Order: sequence, then structure tokens, then C-alpha cells
Amino acid sequence: MPTIKLETFINASLERCFDLSLNVDLHHHSVAHTHERPIAGVTSGGMKLGDTVTWEAVHFGVKQHLTTKITAYERPNRFIDEMIQGVFQKIVHLHIFIPQATGTLMIDIFTFRAPLGILGRIAEMLFLTRYMKELLLTRNRYLKQVAESGSDVTHL
Repeated sequence: MPTIKLETFINASLERCFDLSLNVDLHHHSVAHTHERPIAGVTSGGMKLGDTVTWEAVHFGVKQHLTTKITAYERPNRFIDEMIQGVFQKIVHLHIFIPQATGTLMIDIFTFRAPLGILGRIAEMLFLTRYMKELLLTRNRYLKQVAESGSDVTHL
């Protein structure tokens, strides 16, 4: 299974980074280019252990639905969200937050498996891993900007 590991330094507190990472509104704004929007479960504000959210988005010209659940939650150090329904065979996203002298190191470990057997493996190698990495980088850039600005996420 492809695994994407990203490290993002954010000049903001551990708690702020953790809370923003679980904020549905922030995620919605960060990937606006995919027309991603929450349609069920937690549709606004922060999430916690056991919460689910169903996202509707357009990827590769196709409208899709993906439901994820917060399956581990250790504020403010780590949480895991996992796909429980969607087109992929599997998605597990581990979020780790490590305090630094001047902020927080946010680490994403994102593992996924595309559908369609061997065709899915080929898609993973040719374009899907790069596409997923770019989505995560876009989200992280946005989260970093909001966290460092000190602005309230409700005013996005």
C-alpha cells in the first residue's frame, strides 16, 4: 500500500495545530478546488473520538462520497482518521503533533489502497499517489497559514 509521509513545521501551539486539524470547516476551505463539502455526520466545527464525517467531492471529474471516522484520539499529540465507506479499499491517516521550541512539527502518515485490483495498483504508481500527496500538501499549507495567522477558524 502506498504511504505518504509529510512533515510540516507550524509556528503555533501544539493544541492549536491539533484542534485545527480536526476542524471540518478548515478542511472544507482547504480543499475548495475539489468542491469537497461535508454532507453527513459532523458537518461543522471540531471532531473527536468516534465522530464521523461524510464528504462529497469531485475528483477526476467524478462526484464521490467518502466517510471517515476518528478511531484514535490523544489530544494534543495524535489522532487517526480512517475511511469507513468510500471508493478506496482502505485509507488510514495518522496525524502526529510534536512540540518544538518555536512551534509544532505536524507529521502526516497517510496510507491508502486504491480499488480495482491490479488496475488500482497501476493507478497508484502512475498518478494517484502524487494526486493524494498534493491534496495533503494543499491542506497543510492552508492549515499552517490559518494557525500562524492566529485567526479564528469560524471567520474563514
